[in-house]
Amino acid sequence: MKPTATMRAETKYLWFNTKTRREYIRITDQIAAFISECGLQDGMLLASAMHITAGVYINDWEEGLIQDIDAWLERLAPVNPHYKHHNTGEDNGDAHLKRLLINHQVIVPITDGKLDLGPWEQIFYAEFDGKREKRVILKALGM
Repeated sequence: MKPTATMRAETKYLWFNTKTRREYIRITDQIAAFISECGLQDGMLLASAMHITAGVYINDWEEGLIQDIDAWLERLAPVNPHYKHHNTGEDNGDAHLKRLLINHQVIVPITDGKLDLGPWEQIFYAEFDGKREKRVILKALGM
């Protein structure tokens, strides 16, 4: 009789304190190292920004595209002093909207102990209201 594999959950936090208000940081290698440390062979990885003005997304690692994404987000959710949110004393209404557009989390399959990404796919942390400490939770579930 073959033994049954046991489902496990592993957690790690990535911390960021960006030098600028908006920044895009490739985190694929940090996440891949976490999966390797966990020893999971098959499962899923969740990477989720734990702040309402930051996000996590998957796309190509190409500087022109990153600039295009930033320009697109600025067109759709521009820095603007007239957001109703600013009546609370905050000045980051645009950052909240940009986070909605980019999303706050991704789920990636783990196959044979590695992230199962497409040939050009990379994972990024997107910061829209930086210059202070924030974090991303990594949650791996699998066997």
